Amino acid sequence: MKLWEKNFEINKEIERFTVGRDREMDMYLAKYDVLGSMAHITMLESIGLLEKDELTQLTAELKRIYEACERGEFTIEDGIEDVHSQVELMLTRRLGDMGKKIHSGRSRNDQVMVDLKLFIRNEIKETVMLVKALFDELLQKSEQYKGVLMPGYTHLQVAMPSSFGLWFGAYAESLADDMLFLQAAWRMANRNPLGSAAGYGSSFPLNRTLTTELLGFDTMNYNVVYAQMGRGKTERNTAFALASVAGTLAKMAFDACMFNSQNFGFVRLPKECTTGSSIMPHKKNPDVFELIRAKSNKLQALPVQVTMIMNNLPSGYFRDLQIIKEEFLLAFGELKDCLRMAAYIINKIEVNEHILDDPKYDLMFSVEEVNRLAASGMPFRDAYKKVGLDIEAGRFTPCKDISHTHEGSIGNLCNDKIAALMDGIIGGFTFDKVEKAEKALLE
Repeated sequence: MKLWEKNFEINKEIERFTVGRDREMDMYLAKYDVLGSMAHITMLESIGLLEKDELTQLTAELKRIYEACERGEFTIEDGIEDVHSQVELMLTRRLGDMGKKIHSGRSRNDQVMVDLKLFIRNEIKETVMLVKALFDELLQKSEQYKGVLMPGYTHLQVAMPSSFGLWFGAYAESLADDMLFLQAAWRMANRNPLGSAAGYGSSFPLNRTLTTELLGFDTMNYNVVYAQMGRGKTERNTAFALASVAGTLAKMAFDACMFNSQNFGFVRLPKECTTGSSIMPHKKNPDVFELIRAKSNKLQALPVQVTMIMNNLPSGYFRDLQIIKEEFLLAFGELKDCLRMAAYIINKIEVNEHILDDPKYDLMFSVEEVNRLAASGMPFRDAYKKVGLDIEAGRFTPCKDISHTHEGSIGNLCNDKIAALMDGIIGGFTFDKVEKAEKALLE
């Protein structure tokens, strides 16, 4: 069944090539297609294109289909082109010609766009919750180990004193900034394209404000041509948000792998969180962090993939955009999996509280000595030279009793400010409004 089918049959190879993986990808969108249809038919009844009893029957059937989606029982049958065709077929089987009326005033173009936006909204919400869970683990560890010093590095050379409070807290604050990207993606996704049809509107007197309210969108995409142009752009900008989170995860995972190695020995993973070697009995490999790093680096390529598919397209719909789904829809699941594992492993990680017992880290206190001399009245450049000459002559003795008090330093982590920053950003999402709207549609 094809919604556009007329009195001829398409070549089977052409059909195979053009359908591609749409049926597989559309399974991610099935329940959102039903939600969009429920809002659309409610609007159709309000403008006189459906009778009240037709709306009642269609809504009841759509709820049944939605429940099947939730139970994992919804399938797209062989020979059915996509999720839109499958839903319409199921309605027609149960309700006859009434089921064919649901497409009035819309195209598969605005239909799939609203599906994607509803999907993106839900996935961003789940991603935000998992980012917050990892954020909480990092801040808790930052507080727990705020007094444990560790070397800080520049150029992979031992540089200055740092602390586990700083290290864990740095990645927490990075996630807070990443959350701003997720909020921007949420705001862009939370605009209603339904009613733009194929990108040029409809001669039916559609009430787009009503569908916007029914689906819990903040606003609509007003201009119907721009609504169509949003296909690809929404995915690309969302991909940038996912890539921002992935960038933080990748850097953290690299640090953790390095710090876990015997040459560093700063942290240790519980043995149940590592894997072994088939030949070396002593090995305990940090495969979790290595896979988080690889998957996160892969996710950082997603914006480029989406951009290259849609970058040179003029206004209007093109089938090229179908390919974006194959790269984009799976990305959320991969990132969410990485976030879950990262939160779990950070919770379990063990810190070496005696790193500085090793004299090879003594020189990282050289700046502390320079500052001490400068504070006592010696010009900074003279103090720098004196300490440098003492190091060259082997006369330098570190004082490891340091005191950093300014905002964001070892002794003043500002974790409360970082937590407030994150809470403020999360408060900018309109999750409650969306939940209420979707619940009202389903009830």
